[in-house]
Amino acid sequence: MYTVVEIKGHQYKLKAGDLIDVERIEAEVGATVDFDQVLMIGGDTIIVGAPTIGGAKVTAKVVRQARTRKILVLKRKPGAYRRKNGHRQCYTGLLITEISDGRGGVTKAEVKTKTVKPEAKAAKTETKTVKTAKPAAKKTVKKA
Repeated sequence: MYTVVEIKGHQYKLKAGDLIDVERIEAEVGATVDFDQVLMIGGDTIIVGAPTIGGAKVTAKVVRQARTRKILVLKRKPGAYRRKNGHRQCYTGLLITEISDGRGGVTKAEVKTKTVKPEAKAAKTETKTVKTAKPAAKKTVKKA
């Protein structure tokens, strides 16, 4: 199931498990945020809101609060007018955990876990002996 949601004036096409960056939302990292401005839900049946779908919501977890890379703005006119300005936009990283269509249909994100094999751990702890290479011999050139 996928959905189109309006978040902070922008529309995003999402499905459960997506990781998106949106304009800054005032929430702590690890907090859960709900969005009820669901414009459309697709899947087996398509539900289109007029303008939104009543009872539908998208649940997301705040993964990070950060700023984008710096953008430099240079202004210049002939003569002595020069201005240099920089800008960094704040954003929030969200992990979409659940999509509810308001009619009882719910799609949840699958939780991915990392498993480490015991052999791989043991291989990392072993010490390796490294042979050092001898420097190459100098070549002599005979002049005729």
